[in-house]
Amino acid sequence: MSHTSLDQRLKQAIALGILPSDAHVEKPESRPWPVVLLTALGAWLAAIPLLIVVGLLLGDTIIHNVAAPYLVGALVLTAAVLLLRGQDIPLFVEQLVIPALIVGSALLAYGLFEHLPNHLACAMLALLAGGLTWAISRPWLRVLLGAASAALTGSAILICIKNGHNSDFIELWLALHALILLWLFAMAVQHTSLNDGAKALIAAAFESFFTGWLLIALAGLAFSSGMAFLVGASLSNSIFAEILSEVAPQSATINKLFAPCSSSLALGAALLLGRSWPLLRPYAGAALILIGLAWFMPALGAVFLALSISLIAGRLRVASTAGLAAVWIIGAFYYQLSWPLANKALLFMLAGALLGALAWRVLTPSKTSPLAQTTPLFSKQKIGIALSAISVLLVANIGIWQKESLITHGQPLFVELAPSDPRSLMQGDFMRLNFLIPFDTPAVGDLSNASRPFIIMKKDVRNIATAQRIDHGEPLVAGEFKVELSPKNGRWVLVSDAWFFKEGEAPRWAAARYGEFRVNPDGKALLVGLKGDGLKPL
Repeated sequence: MSHTSLDQRLKQAIALGILPSDAHVEKPESRPWPVVLLTALGAWLAAIPLLIVVGLLLGDTIIHNVAAPYLVGALVLTAAVLLLRGQDIPLFVEQLVIPALIVGSALLAYGLFEHLPNHLACAMLALLAGGLTWAISRPWLRVLLGAASAALTGSAILICIKNGHNSDFIELWLALHALILLWLFAMAVQHTSLNDGAKALIAAAFESFFTGWLLIALAGLAFSSGMAFLVGASLSNSIFAEILSEVAPQSATINKLFAPCSSSLALGAALLLGRSWPLLRPYAGAALILIGLAWFMPALGAVFLALSISLIAGRLRVASTAGLAAVWIIGAFYYQLSWPLANKALLFMLAGALLGALAWRVLTPSKTSPLAQTTPLFSKQKIGIALSAISVLLVANIGIWQKESLITHGQPLFVELAPSDPRSLMQGDFMRLNFLIPFDTPAVGDLSNASRPFIIMKKDVRNIATAQRIDHGEPLVAGEFKVELSPKNGRWVLVSDAWFFKEGEAPRWAAARYGEFRVNPDGKALLVGLKGDGLKPL
């Protein structure tokens, strides 16, 4: 639609009373983003030192005077809001005001947390964020204020419901689902009361504010599920992974407690989609599979519900975020230690097989179906699916064959284990390994050679090897051989730094003293087992 026709539609809507008389078309942003970014950077660099100086000058007054943080904070906030309400303020001034908005809110927060209980302080600040939303017309700021309000509301709820539970996950789950319920109520109000043109400005503020609210709730639901599959392997030693492992649901009792609620929310999501989009009703089988997964994943049902409502409302960006949160939660199920690894694999295999069967059914049109006209196209799709499956099986089996060949024909080698950090010795279904190497291995990126480095080792008559040095191309002496190193957590390690085993067998493997390897003449090695004192089997 051209700008001229949009103006005509706007005038017609105002004449019919659909839109208020002051409604107007927002002018598109004409400033290039590099200019915006550099201007914002300059504004922040100018504002932060100034705010630090003001803070140093008023620091003692704010700390010792009860009313000072409220007075100064209110003045700074009022000035910031008045500037932001301007329609044509320069970009530099707009970005200069943002630090002032943050400082004013921080001063009020300091006073509230100093003089009120924490839950009341959080609730007051959440209401303040909501009030600022109506005062400021910038959509991106409204989204941030909605996110801040949701975080503060969730914190207030979390503090109120703390009653001595052994697991913080129960309280966090309740707080996050309370946020989802409040968002559902807001969506109902928006749909029933703000759906006419006369309240378009209120609806716009509502939309931006509760978009930020939902984004925080989705992030919290994903966060509460723990580390997602493969992400955990990349961040296994980080503080982020430790925090996620603390809040992840580890107890089967917790899952049983919340399973009906999660599945009910997923069922509601499926019913809403089926009601709004009748073409999806033939695929109810896929919905049943997702409802079944929600039974085992306490946070998944709420995410499915947010996803379905966002799709129906046409909020595609929010729906994409909800989809990403759902993928994260499903991936996090891999690290739920209350389930044996084989059972988790069986569940995912069954769900994948059922979804694959449904997809195959969809790609097989009946003779009476209008899709029967496109049978050649569907035949090509079937061939593509079959070739993809064959390729996956081929690659997997080639890798298995290579490992089996190395186990069968490789030379046996034993390397002594060094003491490991007790806090990370046993982590669920694997044991952290630290092989005895009397020198530091290089960090990944320290070596100029693009290929993997090798470590020079020497073994005795019992095939127990000791590390000599990092290979730099010098000739080997009698009894020496090379073993290829592998990258792990930013360093080069001897094949692996972990040994995986079946749940419940931790005491058996805790007695390990040696790692058992198989090594090819080219230096490729594979960890095949662990041995106890004197190379005794475990």
